[in-house]
Amino acid sequence: MFGTKEKIKKINGAIIAPLGFEAAGIRTGVKRRRKDLALIYTKNAAISAGVYTTNVVKAAPLLVTKDIVEKGTPINAIIINSGNANACTGAKGLTNAWEMIEKTQKVFNLPQRSVLVASTGVIGVQLQMDKILDGIEEIATQIGNNEQAALNAAEGIMTTDTFVKGIAYEFEISGKTVKIGAIAKGSGMIHPNMGTMLCFITTDCAITSEMLSDALHDIVPRTFNRVTVDGDTSTNDMCVVLANGMAENNQIEWKDDDYTLFYKALYQVCETMARSIAGDGEGASRLITCTVTGARSEETAERLAKAVVGSSLVKAAMFGADANWGRVLCAMGYSKAPFRPEYVDVSFSSDQGEILVCQHGTGVDFDEDLAKKILSQDEVVIAVNLHEGDDQATCWGCDLTYEYVKINGDYRS
Repeated sequence: MFGTKEKIKKINGAIIAPLGFEAAGIRTGVKRRRKDLALIYTKNAAISAGVYTTNVVKAAPLLVTKDIVEKGTPINAIIINSGNANACTGAKGLTNAWEMIEKTQKVFNLPQRSVLVASTGVIGVQLQMDKILDGIEEIATQIGNNEQAALNAAEGIMTTDTFVKGIAYEFEISGKTVKIGAIAKGSGMIHPNMGTMLCFITTDCAITSEMLSDALHDIVPRTFNRVTVDGDTSTNDMCVVLANGMAENNQIEWKDDDYTLFYKALYQVCETMARSIAGDGEGASRLITCTVTGARSEETAERLAKAVVGSSLVKAAMFGADANWGRVLCAMGYSKAPFRPEYVDVSFSSDQGEILVCQHGTGVDFDEDLAKKILSQDEVVIAVNLHEGDDQATCWGCDLTYEYVKINGDYRS
């Protein structure tokens, strides 16, 4: 999206890369094998911003966190459990979410409303609070500022994810090195706008609450909200960013060049995490990227690209490496976005090459063997050119495999 990126450098450390942040992840026994509790901590309190699910059914921890973030109190920690979503759990669920916060505040001797809470996992089951509260005592002894600590935290928020998701970048503002890092989880129940997706972002940038919130609210629709795995929008989606100001750069108060650089770094973090989530869709064997260009508006391009990567028939065709481009046009046609089918070109590409399969809305002769080779790679790009304007958008999804049904058929067992 942004052309040259030489001012922003990828670094190690993920969530603990920015100054002042520590993390930990442990197994409390809520899950049978994996870690199931994670903590992100900063001694220097941070400002926060958040974006949440659009689902009418919202989990208790999401409601609690949203309330704290909107009140604007300084934040020192985020406590996250996996294995249980604490969703559809009534008044007791809210009480339990607050109890997780209060326990964390007590263990770290923190002020009231200085901790955020998140959960992910099975819906409709009460939390095993004895295990979680004991876990908070234990996790406080495990926090650290090293890559293992970041890895442990990333593992602690996973559910059906097959790999950990984390990233960090550094850049310079007013002569100071600024860092931004993240961990995320997401594999199934992923659909715009956001899905069973948790993303926690940390930065040591000095920035105002207004500028931080503006950046996040502008970026999420262009990254996380352009991911779809299975068409189900979750109850627990949350993307939260903490900024503790420890880089001591000149505080970003306006949408100037410093803001633009921070925005680009935050965008890279969110885009990278969004792609990782799409590529790790439950049972997925490949990442599908759809880029629509030549659109009358960005909104039109986004609606069309979302329809393509969200189509079960397109996803199934990608699983079979079948260059069935008619399914692409079909999905575009029911998106309700305006376009002229007779202008549309479609091509497929991967690291094995590119092949044009449709021109001006009509099929063209192409090499089926080459097409299958292209579509058999880990990442496949569906490029759609509308030839109607100058706007574009990219969305991400994955193929639909037998394994998806297997995973979700016995999710609770």
